[in-house]
Formats: sequence, C-alpha cells, structure tokens
Amino acid sequence: MLDEINPIESDFNAALSRYKDGKELIPILEDFQKIIQQIPNHFAAWTCLSWLHLLLKNNEEALAAARQAVRLNQQDPQARMNLSLALLATNNKGVRENVELIKKMSIMMPDVKTELKDSVADGFNRYPNWPELTKINKWLEF
Repeated sequence: MLDEINPIESDFNAALSRYKDGKELIPILEDFQKIIQQIPNHFAAWTCLSWLHLLLKNNEEALAAARQAVRLNQQDPQARMNLSLALLATNNKGVRENVELIKKMSIMMPDVKTELKDSVADGFNRYPNWPELTKINKWLEF
C-alpha cells in the first residue's frame, strides 16, 4: 500500500536491495540517477549515488553527488564519509573537518558507528585495498 502511495521510495528500496544482493553497479547507479531526476532533494539517493561513483572510481562525479547529499542533510554520517572519500580521491581539502564531525556523531549516536563499520566492510569487500577508505577507516579508528 505504501509503495502505491510513494513509487519513488519503492524504486529506491528496490535499487538498494539489488545493491545489497551484489548486482551490477552501473544499472543501480542509473536507477538512483532516475530517482534524483524525479526528486532532486532525495538526500539518501544522492548518498547512494556518491557511494556507487566511488566504487566505480568516478571520483569527480562522486564528489559532486556527496556534496549535494551533505547540502541536503548535514547530519548524515554516511554522506559525510562519502564526501571525505571523494575529497581524498580528488585531492581536495576538507577531509579532516568531515572526519571530526563523523567521530562526534558516532560518539553521540552509537548506532552510527555500527552502520559506518558495516559500510566500511562493504566497501572493502567490493573494492579491496581501497586507498581512501583505508585512510578514513584508520582516522575513524574503527
């Protein structure tokens, strides 16, 4: 019933499920782009889009998507982590500030640390020896 009311959320959840099932990344990325075209302020879709671009090593696209995700929701730790990764990958400044904010969020909200640890593990599973993620993981002390 809820999916009938909000088909975009249904599309979002379907794309996220395909990602979790290990399906090919490019079609999933395209699905998130379609969601953003329909709802430009869907911060979670921007966050997912930035992560997928990072995994595909589309670093400039990842940076743009991560910046938009953080603009839309400054309190989302995954968006901040994606932004940190993209900033590192593109040799831009601002990584330290984002890492410090993520650390504060994980202290204030213990669930955040668990979710980010899962995200880091997923990142290494999909992109072994990811240099930027290795640094962020070390700095976050996970």
